[in-house]
Amino acid sequence: MIKITNLEKIYRTDLVETVALNKMSFDVRKGEFVAIMGPSGCGKSTLLNILGLLDDCNGGSFLFDGIEVAKFNEQKRADLRKKNIGFVFQSFNLIDELTTYENVELPLIYNNVKAADRKVLVEEALDKMQIMHRRNHYPQQLSGGQQQRVAVARAVVNNPKLILADEPTGNLDSHNGNEVMDMLTTLNGQGTTIIMVTHSEHDAQYAHRIIRMLDGEKVTENILRELDYVHN
Repeated sequence: MIKITNLEKIYRTDLVETVALNKMSFDVRKGEFVAIMGPSGCGKSTLLNILGLLDDCNGGSFLFDGIEVAKFNEQKRADLRKKNIGFVFQSFNLIDELTTYENVELPLIYNNVKAADRKVLVEEALDKMQIMHRRNHYPQQLSGGQQQRVAVARAVVNNPKLILADEPTGNLDSHNGNEVMDMLTTLNGQGTTIIMVTHSEHDAQYAHRIIRMLDGEKVTENILRELDYVHN
């Protein structure tokens, strides 16, 4: 599903050149759950931003479902992102002025889904994440675990091919963190490809494979379990 080859990202100022990604290469198969680990500043977030089509690269190849996207302009990246990728963030990134229902509905509005269809999809996502009973609550009225459930519902409401999770349990206690990891594992079992950046060795154990980074490069790769099958 994803194949990156010799991916490079360099940040330049008048005085400093910082190599965030240094000829990074790896593949992710459809239906796989991959954890990316490494110390702060090693390039994990930069990689996630490029995989999520939020940023471009300076060199190398990035194939998404067989399409070369490394040279896409911002509009093309946005179009592909809206239809194919869901995001789960450490800080939830919910909009305080919107209810649970409205936060989950937002990606569908961006994709011009009809109101009647939006209602069905939002309710399905809220039900799947067991947060339907909080549909009319605002984020500040929810616990951290509940907010992350809403964030996961928002990420999956459009039935994306790929979910990118950036420290999804970083602001949660262990109980709520385990619940979020169980939810992601269930979604992966249903066929959603997941790439997760994490500092947590515990969370990484939920993945099929752990890729460890240092100084913008892949340094090790450990297979924890084999992918049972490739989802259609």
